[in-house]
Amino acid sequence: MIRTERLIKQYRRTRALDGVELNVPEGSVFGFVGPNGAGKTTTIKILATLLAPTGGEAYIGGIAVTRNPGKVRQLIGYMPDFFGVYDDLRIDEYLDFYGASHGLAPVRRRKMADDLLELVDLGAKKGEYVDTLSRGMKQRLCLAQALIHDPAVLLLDEPASGLDPRARVEMRELIRELQAMGKTILISSHILTELAEMCTHLAIIDAGRVVVSGPVDEVMGRTQGGRVFTVKVLDDPGWATTVAAQSPGVKTVTAAAGELRVVFDGGDEEVAAFLAALVGAGVRVVSLAEANHRLEDLFLQVTRGDEG
Repeated sequence: MIRTERLIKQYRRTRALDGVELNVPEGSVFGFVGPNGAGKTTTIKILATLLAPTGGEAYIGGIAVTRNPGKVRQLIGYMPDFFGVYDDLRIDEYLDFYGASHGLAPVRRRKMADDLLELVDLGAKKGEYVDTLSRGMKQRLCLAQALIHDPAVLLLDEPASGLDPRARVEMRELIRELQAMGKTILISSHILTELAEMCTHLAIIDAGRVVVSGPVDEVMGRTQGGRVFTVKVLDDPGWATTVAAQSPGVKTVTAAAGELRVVFDGGDEEVAAFLAALVGAGVRVVSLAEANHRLEDLFLQVTRGDEG
């Protein structure tokens, strides 16, 4: 659905993008990760038709961004990392304004506004002024604004920036709901553990270049040579370790304090077979969880480690 070919952006002596290649499948939630200044926002602005590349090309739905920006804008909804709202408008007026800007007929935009306010849990506040909303509510309103013309693609630049933990959970659940509706979502964020839980695909950019990209399971498998799981058991962990080590796909197993730490080389089907083998051998498994720190590990491995 989204594809870039050797995307370049040059600012005098600074090359912000240096041949960026992305391939975002239709219906995916694609995490875009990188240090500050790596090129995330520049890439998203080019995809949103707000910035012209110096070289290369980007495509959304097969349409070239630089050649037909008007058609691309019909396909995308863009939520920037910093956005302004019209504080002297009511919430329903705010969405009506954006609906009119996209050329929606009055009846259509009122229906879309009502549906979207319910989706983002602001239906009860439609008659209130925008300046009365909390930051989290304004973020959700901005997302509703990006959806007012029912785009197939969402470009979300740091949508959870500045939100408290509850608001981040609400935003994450909303993004999952949008994916279930068939939207293709490109999302940049510094909250790496949440991206690992939410995304189907992932790319890491550093110094204007994509250094790793692909399905999350495939990308994460590069950390420590495989996917890392912790398995809590009720039985002697030494015996459980012996059983686990004989399972296909298991690279290493260590045990401590009633838990196994398993480095696993395989996809979700192999993980399911591994768990079934443990239970089938009589190991009483309390829980199996994938280590959430792995994205940070991979990030540090493949980037320069600076925040410049």
